[in-house]
Amino acid sequence: MKMRSFIILTALATAVAQAEISADKIYADHMVLQQGVQVPISGTCDGRGKVTVTFNGQTVEAQVKKGKWRAVLAPMQANAQGQELTVTQGDDKLVLSDVLVGEVWLASGQSNMLWRLNQTGDTNSLKEADTPLFRFYHSEPQVHTNASAYNEKLQNILKNKEMYQGSWSCNTPQTRARMSAVGYYFGRELQKHLGNTPVAVVHASLGGSEMMAWMPPSVLNKKYKECTTERWLESKYMSAWVRGRARQNIGNDLNAPHPYKPAYLFETGIEPWTDFPVAGVIWYQGESDAEIQDEKQNAQLLTDMIKGWRKELNNATLPFLMVELPRINDKSPLRAYWPEFRHVQQMVAAELPKVYSLTTLDLGSKNSDVHPPRKLEVGTRLADLAAATQYGVAVPYSGPVAVKTTAKGDSITVHYQFAEGLTTTNGQAPVGFEVSANGKQYHPATARIEGETVVLTSDKVKKPKYARYGWYTYMEPNLVNGAELPATPYTPEK
Repeated sequence: MKMRSFIILTALATAVAQAEISADKIYADHMVLQQGVQVPISGTCDGRGKVTVTFNGQTVEAQVKKGKWRAVLAPMQANAQGQELTVTQGDDKLVLSDVLVGEVWLASGQSNMLWRLNQTGDTNSLKEADTPLFRFYHSEPQVHTNASAYNEKLQNILKNKEMYQGSWSCNTPQTRARMSAVGYYFGRELQKHLGNTPVAVVHASLGGSEMMAWMPPSVLNKKYKECTTERWLESKYMSAWVRGRARQNIGNDLNAPHPYKPAYLFETGIEPWTDFPVAGVIWYQGESDAEIQDEKQNAQLLTDMIKGWRKELNNATLPFLMVELPRINDKSPLRAYWPEFRHVQQMVAAELPKVYSLTTLDLGSKNSDVHPPRKLEVGTRLADLAAATQYGVAVPYSGPVAVKTTAKGDSITVHYQFAEGLTTTNGQAPVGFEVSANGKQYHPATARIEGETVVLTSDKVKKPKYARYGWYTYMEPNLVNGAELPATPYTPEK
């Protein structure tokens, strides 16, 4: 009898626990909600009775269907004062505390975005004081792609799509160490630009990941069906490095889940946020795809991925700020086509509205390390770019950008915008320029600055008609504007 009573009480306790209302994991204490747009809030409940959400002077009734509830808050102005967000159903009540309203950005890509703050050696940033108006949601990868076979534990994590674990955090010395360094610097500096407006960065990335892993399933099923089969690793969209690393992890079982499988990282890292409004995306990726020398293919992949994200995130002009591949002192075939991939990034940025390609040619490694150490400058430049282009802050955000060339006799002149104070960092002549008579064979050029132009000549080319700049995997650029921002690599369109 006692055992039967215990079973009944246990069952009742379980039923009560299951009946309690809950919010989806992305909604939690210390979160920041996007200002100026409708904001959905969702979760689960027992399906019986009205569910209401109260926040920032609003009380909204949720739609309830099959144990799921979803309420939509009306657009709100930025609010730096932490408030409670309450969800009620009958006697059940859920309270999320210290919720702000401000600007929310997504940060994603491969290892240079994943690179943690505590890997930079920046002890000052690690120890700096709390900044309550900058917050983040760091999604920690539970499976990486090291050069070893996955054990049963890792296989199960991938099968269950438990790739990322994360939570909302205020910016404190105790929470920031594992945050993406680029994402951290971006958010911290953008918040400074915006004054009393809270800023949050939601981060999910993975080392070595190619664009296809971040492609939304809707795009994959429509345009890249060959990548939805067990033969995905044989696809032309997978670089040799990606193929090799994936096979080290999963062997010959191509049905086994893998982080690089097309759409997998989008489904696990980005899809949970598709109903959570954001202000924009910062993106640092391309090292894996750049191994493939196919500008048309890479441009199409990047275009489709950006458009796919915009559709899934319900914003057709969602700002997308890309970090252009930097330099790397590596002559291996793996890095040979980095100049072409930078060009791909620039072409896509020129084609799509509110897409930007940020030059970091001067910040890359002086050796073969694919992880440049200077993440502070990358994040700061991204923050300046966002502040200037999206929020109207008067801050320099671009280095010199070539807009046209004019050929005359034995010289060709490159005309720039964003070139006020055009100079070099070392007082020497600009380096990295080449000229051509036919647009195919290029030769190094002697360069001199004249106002906001650079005039080029070459003993090898008597009548140059074409010019390009920065078309190297590795170089030490010295051409900058008065804000000390580097000139953007340039090649004439074919």
